[in-house]
Amino acid sequence: MQDRIKRIIDIALAGGALLALSPVLAAVWLAIRIEDGGPSTYTSKRVGKGYHVFSLYKFRSMYRDADQRLAELASLNQYAAETTDVIDESCPACQRQGSACSDMLMSDEGPICESRWATIQQSKAAGVFVKFKNDPRITRVGRFIRKTSLDELPQLVNVLKGDMSLVGNRPLPLYEAQALTKDTSIARFMAPAGLTGLWQVTKRGGTEMSAEERIALDNRYATTRSLMGDLTIMLKTVPALLQTEDV
Repeated sequence: MQDRIKRIIDIALAGGALLALSPVLAAVWLAIRIEDGGPSTYTSKRVGKGYHVFSLYKFRSMYRDADQRLAELASLNQYAAETTDVIDESCPACQRQGSACSDMLMSDEGPICESRWATIQQSKAAGVFVKFKNDPRITRVGRFIRKTSLDELPQLVNVLKGDMSLVGNRPLPLYEAQALTKDTSIARFMAPAGLTGLWQVTKRGGTEMSAEERIALDNRYATTRSLMGDLTIMLKTVPALLQTEDV
């Protein structure tokens, strides 16, 4: 019964929000097109409740050549870290043999070998990898829509389709979901993917949150979620939308 009521609320609020915010959606779409002439939206494969894979919609916030620019920056060693959403194709073993040295994991942009993925995760755990600040790949419009979370508004369509809920756990890229199949993290997939959630309103835009802290919050939401809890998270989301840093 609770899930049925939650779904009715999702449809009513998401549909109403799309109608009310249609001028804003149109303005953002146009601003992105004017800035660099590229497509205003993009889709990426994400994993939600029960490991259901779906196409997530967002407004584009990076330049069209973001991947190429990132490779150039990496070769100049101007950045000490990359986020886990970035593909690192510099696996020495793969380069030596001219093919994948281990099983391939799939990310939004393409495959990454399991060996390289494990190395990245180990380095991140050791504190080597940090988030980009003032990422030069982000457009001027993109920086604004990220800080105000306007880039996520197209996900209201995902809510209407039933891929997501207004409140839930972050929909993960495929390779992240593949890495979270242990007993300590599998509980998070009992809950739907959400436009906002417990971890977003806890530390979003503030202090750094470790992977372990985020998983713990996701597990807590999945095992204790309620309609009243969802309402509380939605109310806390409003001040959390205005972030103090890029995430």
